[in-house]
Amino acid sequence: MGFFKDKTVVMSGGSRGIGLEIAKTLGKDGANVAILAKTTEPHPKLPGTLYTAAEDIENAGGNSLPLVCDIRFEEQVQDSINQVVEKFGGIDICINNASAIHLSDTLSTPMKRYDLMHNINVRGTFLLSQTCIPHLKNGKNPHILTLSPPLDIERKWFGMTLAYTTAKYGMSLIAHGLAEELGSFGIASNCLWPRTAINTAAVTNVIGEELVKGSRKPSIYADAAYAILKRESTTCTGNFYLDQDVLEEEGVTDFDQYAVKPGETLVSDFFVDDNPEDWMQA
Repeated sequence: MGFFKDKTVVMSGGSRGIGLEIAKTLGKDGANVAILAKTTEPHPKLPGTLYTAAEDIENAGGNSLPLVCDIRFEEQVQDSINQVVEKFGGIDICINNASAIHLSDTLSTPMKRYDLMHNINVRGTFLLSQTCIPHLKNGKNPHILTLSPPLDIERKWFGMTLAYTTAKYGMSLIAHGLAEELGSFGIASNCLWPRTAINTAAVTNVIGEELVKGSRKPSIYADAAYAILKRESTTCTGNFYLDQDVLEEEGVTDFDQYAVKPGETLVSDFFVDDNPEDWMQA
């Protein structure tokens, strides 16, 4: 067991993909991980449920608490956090992982999709953070980590996917504001985003299988999250991190281990400048 043994993590989403990979990595260290998610039955194209995720965390070495929760609704979130505190005694880390995606221009975006993205991404991030803060004030090295991008206001990021971009940037704005608001309490608030596309079922379904060979494994995101959450909360706050940059700071030099297909040209993720020369090869 390691640094996170007996520390309590609350995560929105996490039934699969990047969130689950982070949860398992923290679980391997002995963390208590509570997952707040809606997925109780497998999706035809997206394997994994709240309950299979809990099993994976337990198998990794952690303690899990699967909670059926729609983070858009205040009563459900408050009830879930009450259950976390009742079982584990407090909260040390809040991870805003849950996110909805719909990639389209303005005229092709139904308002129900707009509302879904903004209610989950922005409202959900605000609500879960707000509900955890009273407990984080008593936490050990307390962190809020939000999986959202750096705030780059170049118009190219808005022109094709305006509704999605504003929803993801809304998450980042909340995280940035919380860093300022909570600094006096020693609670860190940071954002983490991938340098490249990450190979998950969601990426394959939304963007297409052709991106997979130029993607990295979710483990790079999880290792970067692990590194950030170990850092001193009183000084490590208000940052917009990219996963590769974090790991380079930690001394990692071999990024082949994260490549789906080593040697392939990597594909930039959304909101990251296209193909900087210093990282183009895995």
